Amino acid sequence: MTLKLLAVSAALIGMAVTGAVIPGICDEAARAAPVVSAAASQQTAPDFTGINTWFNSKPLSIADLRGKVVLVDFWTYGCVNCVNTLPHVTDLYAKYKDKGLVVVGVHTPEFPFERSASNVQAALKRHGITYPVAQDNDSKTWNAYSNQYWPAQYIIDQTGKIVFQHAGEGRYDEIDRTVARLLNTSS
Repeated sequence: MTLKLLAVSAALIGMAVTGAVIPGICDEAARAAPVVSAAASQQTAPDFTGINTWFNSKPLSIADLRGKVVLVDFWTYGCVNCVNTLPHVTDLYAKYKDKGLVVVGVHTPEFPFERSASNVQAALKRHGITYPVAQDNDSKTWNAYSNQYWPAQYIIDQTGKIVFQHAGEGRYDEIDRTVARLLNTSS
């Protein structure tokens, strides 16, 4: 290994441990125009596919979650935009989990070091994530959703249809209201 490659590898590992990111690499979603196209299409949500490791849960399927409102959150622990959304996702889960909301985090790595199950487990502990998380190392679920950004949220209604889609940070109140409306509860 060349000295330059060793230095770059050390820098990436250091950034993973501290939660730092390379500007311009994972913040594209923050600059992208909001995406809410699925609400109009009401497409059926794809299943979780290619998942080898599940955290905080047995393996789940969209079919098993029928009758529930599901928030699918695509993220990776090395992306600052994703990390910024996690408090909102965990708060939403705490608020509505007993009313019929299931949150499924889909951890799809951007960098090789994010593929490590022990690194993902440490990130779950660090961020207080207790909802189910699927480790999507081969991007199969990511591809099934035709997802393009970290972070991205998809809200699925009780019939298995995607009714809301958003890429990037923000729109937390709108996400909360959508979940509350689907659960027939006040936010």
